[in-house]
Amino acid sequence: MKKLIIVLFFLTVIFINNQEEEFIIPEDAIRFRVIANSNTFTDQATKTEIKNNIEEIVKDKMLLTTNKEQAKKTLQESIPNIQNMINNYDLKYDIKYGNNYFPEKKYKGVTYKEGNYESLVVTLGNGLGDNWWCVMFPPLCLLETDEENLNNVDYQFFVKDVFAKYM
Repeated sequence: MKKLIIVLFFLTVIFINNQEEEFIIPEDAIRFRVIANSNTFTDQATKTEIKNNIEEIVKDKMLLTTNKEQAKKTLQESIPNIQNMINNYDLKYDIKYGNNYFPEKKYKGVTYKEGNYESLVVTLGNGLGDNWWCVMFPPLCLLETDEENLNNVDYQFFVKDVFAKYM
């Protein structure tokens, strides 16, 4: 009986460690995505710089939005300012607001489903590089930028911690 309990305990720990969580982004969310021209260091740095500049353009207004329609209007009204900012870079780009495709993404044990989502998508150059995305409304990614030393959330399992402590 004792061996059976130990075996079940080990199987539980293995099962918990191998599970991926599926996180469903709310229906009224608006995503934001910037796709780099390529994966060269320069193109990835440009993507990050443009992403940061776009966040600065929309941040204050988006933090004041209380519903999806306000957020949508704010983002659409911000597109000319975003275009003006990107025009300072020597690259072609495309800005689309609407129903855009997002591939499946696995990040820190959470799977974000692929599909078409209401979003602001900025494609730089050929759009063949890695992308960056977040949820613009509710303004989750904008809240993160307010914290200088944002600590990553570390998910832990009680059973796993007890096992590690005593084994």
